[in-house]
Amino acid sequence: MIEVGATLPEAVFSVLENGEMKNPNTGTLFNGKKVVLFAVPGAFTPTCSAAHLPGYVALADKIKAKGVDEIICISVNDAFVMDAWGKSQNASEMTMLADGNGAFTKSIGLDMDTDAFGGVRSIRYSMIVDDGVVRALNVEEPGQFEVSDADTILKQL
Repeated sequence: MIEVGATLPEAVFSVLENGEMKNPNTGTLFNGKKVVLFAVPGAFTPTCSAAHLPGYVALADKIKAKGVDEIICISVNDAFVMDAWGKSQNASEMTMLADGNGAFTKSIGLDMDTDAFGGVRSIRYSMIVDDGVVRALNVEEPGQFEVSDADTILKQL
């Protein structure tokens, strides 16, 4: 599993921007920026939709006021699902990033096999990334939502 002080591995993602598919890479998203990245097991799932994403939506201004250039929500879903979920949650202040095949999630060791639920998904986590380097990492135990929330990140900034 990735650790504090490690550099994020190179990966290519998908995101819809104004209806157009874009494929930014790790460098484009993180180099020269201070980024809050949080991951959910799945868009439109109960805890993710009721608590995790809404917390970041509610605190986006306060997080950005701490010098954060971008807030990124990532999931092993496709860009169309992430875009629709973001719109349904009023998440216009963040990037809804798709790790469609889970390559990034696997490369940082935060993947889990959910079997029939949805296959390979991300463990729930949050991190602060400064110029591509992990400065804080909060990984949830399976089935928990206690340390990857927006309040915790805000305190760590």
